[in-house]
Amino acid sequence: MPHVVPEPLLHSVELAELRPTQMTVGLIEVARKRHEWSVRADRDRPDFLGRHMIPVVIGPKGRRWMVDHHHLARALHDEGVIHVLVSVVADLGHLTPSAFLTYMDNRNWLHPFDGKGRRQDYDALPKHIGKLTDDPYRSLAGELRRAGGYAKVDILYSEFLWANFLRQRIKPSRLAEGFQACLGKALTLARSRDAAHLPGWAGSVE
Repeated sequence: MPHVVPEPLLHSVELAELRPTQMTVGLIEVARKRHEWSVRADRDRPDFLGRHMIPVVIGPKGRRWMVDHHHLARALHDEGVIHVLVSVVADLGHLTPSAFLTYMDNRNWLHPFDGKGRRQDYDALPKHIGKLTDDPYRSLAGELRRAGGYAKVDILYSEFLWANFLRQRIKPSRLAEGFQACLGKALTLARSRDAAHLPGWAGSVE
């Protein structure tokens, strides 16, 4: 049985040492978080980091794997932040690498999908937060939620489900040419019955 930590254990670690559990981020969302950090007063920054601890799972060789807050971590990395606070949610360091990744996948603590929504081998997961690549549909899904297209839910990678829903209905060329216009289209799609299976759906049941 894996050792699940009953209460969060807080540690200050180097951001560069954290291992991502996904392959992509929405760089528009990263830019938003970078701006929020850059305008925050220096005296407020430690308190902000204390309120936004990055949850991690301890894996083989003691490596810490992020299971959430990849956009924030990437934004902080790009802003030159060296140390962050993490909360350890589980210690699986006794597992072999293969067993660890399989367990993480089955717990929905991994999202090995590329920028086109295609599943990849575990080996394709980046080893550094700075290596996360852009998925513009993840940015669109994030903006859609902020615009009221769907509700925030406590389900890991739920925004990627919305990203893939939008990917199937909005052409990449159209998204590249007009993000805001696509956001309007996304709002219409999000309220349709076609999206009723997605987490946080806020459409009408009529």
